[in-house]
Amino acid sequence: MSEVIFVSGIDTDAGKSYATGHWANMLKAQGRNVITMKFIQTGCREWSEDIDVHRRIMGCGMLADDLSHLTAPVVFTYPASAQLAAAIDGRSIELEVIDRAVEELSKRYDTILIEGAGGLMVPITDTFMAVDYAATRNLPVALVTNSRLGSINHTVLSLEALKSRGLRLHTVLYNTYYDGRDKVIAADTRAFIGRYVGREFPQTPVIDIPTI
Repeated sequence: MSEVIFVSGIDTDAGKSYATGHWANMLKAQGRNVITMKFIQTGCREWSEDIDVHRRIMGCGMLADDLSHLTAPVVFTYPASAQLAAAIDGRSIELEVIDRAVEELSKRYDTILIEGAGGLMVPITDTFMAVDYAATRNLPVALVTNSRLGSINHTVLSLEALKSRGLRLHTVLYNTYYDGRDKVIAADTRAFIGRYVGREFPQTPVIDIPTI
């Protein structure tokens, strides 16, 4: 049975696409047959730009499952939250389409990484957030964080949101891409997040995503 993991971030610009692509490579190196997906893509007309980022990092071109839209089954044109983008395009968000794509990909891959849209609390509808998709599908969550000023606050709030919903924190992906901006803040942030996760989620690894 495939392992399906929902990859979210502490905010919109946490580096989810970058981290998802690199993590997929790490898992492939461990012998896993990995595919990445995009939960809901906004700001694109047909293809998912985030899937393109994944494939470039993974060192491959667009796959057959990308060309058939299995890996990004829901795409909206306006670069905004899924709720707003759907309203602007005059379409509804059919989560069942995503579910069917996951089910089909599960027949071909043993690991599926679903990159979310924005942070955990990005609205899909007025009453359904991105985190609710993971909760209703019983998916473990990988959280992407980084060293930008304010990220400790966003990280802790995101982890508390997962805990309050009883969701399993699979992995914390620490994106080192921002570390060069302020090495003092970066070192402190990485150390604090490591201590916090070790204390509150002792079974969860913190993986550094390299800057390449």
